[in-house]
Amino acid sequence: MSTPERPDGAAPLLAARDLAKAYGGTRALRGASVELRAGEILAVTGASGSGKSTLLHCLAGIVRPDSGSVTYRGERLDRLPERRLSELRRTDFGVVFQFGQLIPELTALDNVALPLMLAGTARATARARAGEWLERFGVRGQGELRPGEMSGGQAQRAALARALVTGARVVFADEPTGALDSLAGEQVMAALAHTARESSTAVLLVTHDARVAAYADREVQLRDGSVAPLEVPA
Repeated sequence: MSTPERPDGAAPLLAARDLAKAYGGTRALRGASVELRAGEILAVTGASGSGKSTLLHCLAGIVRPDSGSVTYRGERLDRLPERRLSELRRTDFGVVFQFGQLIPELTALDNVALPLMLAGTARATARARAGEWLERFGVRGQGELRPGEMSGGQAQRAALARALVTGARVVFADEPTGALDSLAGEQVMAALAHTARESSTAVLLVTHDARVAAYADREVQLRDGSVAPLEVPA
């Protein structure tokens, strides 16, 4: 299935074409196509089991599709060696899951600083930059707390800071508010949308919640592993 042309004519930053993926006898994706442009927030919605998370994993280079293509800035992600994919996940991609997946033994500050230190940044510099990002998400005061000592909303905002601290061009957010109450979810989404637009970061947002999808610039719906024929403005 082809993705409709955008009226602005801008080239996509990330594009998936005719993706298919099966797990055993279960077909998660059936020819899904989608495009993401620099600086936009795209919501991928659909019922449970429609293939939303699998699509995100393919676009982020976490899972390789069985067929079809994923292109990022001219590179075919589905053909890249794991070493190059790992490099992109350290530099260009940030990923946030439903439960944040912060390292429980580390403070929030060190969790956010970790991607920078893994890339070779000195610890003091990495912690300083991590503090700046925690402040942007309104949780710098919780920087010395461990994830288990933070509220769910605070921990998720720290996870968002970790995803963006390296200067990621794309953030992949898989049900980022799914484990939060309504108020915390709205606070997290408001912080993500504001910060992403401020830094011109593209966001691919997987959600089943219409209130979360409303923060996006566009919305596409997955049905049985395929993108619905029409893109619906969020």
